[in-house]
Amino acid sequence: MSSLLETGITDQYLENIQTERIQFRLAETCTANCSLTSYNRRDFYKITLTLAGNSILYYADKAIEINGPALVFTNPMIPYSWEGNHRVTTGLFCVFTKGFLQENGRMHSLEDSNLFKTGGDPIYFLDDQQTSYISSLFNRMKLEQESEYVYKYDLIRNYLSLIIHEAIKMQPALAFFTPQKASSRIAKLFLDLLEKQFPVDSQQHTLTLKKANDYANLLSIHVNHLNAAVSEATGRSTTSHINDRILSEAKSLLIHTDWNVAEISRSLGFDYASYFNNFFKKHTGLTPMSLRKTL
Repeated sequence: MSSLLETGITDQYLENIQTERIQFRLAETCTANCSLTSYNRRDFYKITLTLAGNSILYYADKAIEINGPALVFTNPMIPYSWEGNHRVTTGLFCVFTKGFLQENGRMHSLEDSNLFKTGGDPIYFLDDQQTSYISSLFNRMKLEQESEYVYKYDLIRNYLSLIIHEAIKMQPALAFFTPQKASSRIAKLFLDLLEKQFPVDSQQHTLTLKKANDYANLLSIHVNHLNAAVSEATGRSTTSHINDRILSEAKSLLIHTDWNVAEISRSLGFDYASYFNNFFKKHTGLTPMSLRKTL
């Protein structure tokens, strides 16, 4: 069974997700000055319903103030942070895998949905009627999860689909603004995305973001804009950060695993082992096998 979690607005609970069970928890609160940063699970999508309070969501290189009921859709491949502001913020969220919605043929491509895709519209403000209806759907999901009904997961999936379709019918929020120190924020988002790909702990997981342009596309900015922001904020190029992190992971895999060079090469996103050998020798002066034998 694919996993689905409904909990409060705080992300620390995500460390306790168990992928083979379904769990629900009612809303927690976020007080002033709290900062809610993105979780590190690569495979979970998230829908948040804010009910009261004032907060700012930083998503990719944009930011938006949320001062009332809103639906927020976040993609596991796009880092974000959520900061409380002055007042207590309350709400609900559900976290789910792509596979949960894809069972029974629903929602074939979340990445292509305007709610979740890069450059899409992740925030939808709600009126009183919409807030009441969507809150009832969240509560129905919780009640069904606690029930003994044999088809409860199908019902939960239906309620989740209703929330998604209600958002599709709405007009997206347009009050985006560019936060201060945009270059620093873009650089942080880039570094967060870079770090999210590591560690490479399975040969079934390979790097998908290998070039500066890959990160720029995911952040919905031009690659020149990304390069300039990263250079201004860190004093180093985007490519330098990427190469250094891949090189560090390559050394770790050579030291701590028994994978052969071809397996390490493939896991790090190189099409051919010879490309990896050339990359490694260029930056270290040694071949991967030479380093492994030396160690």
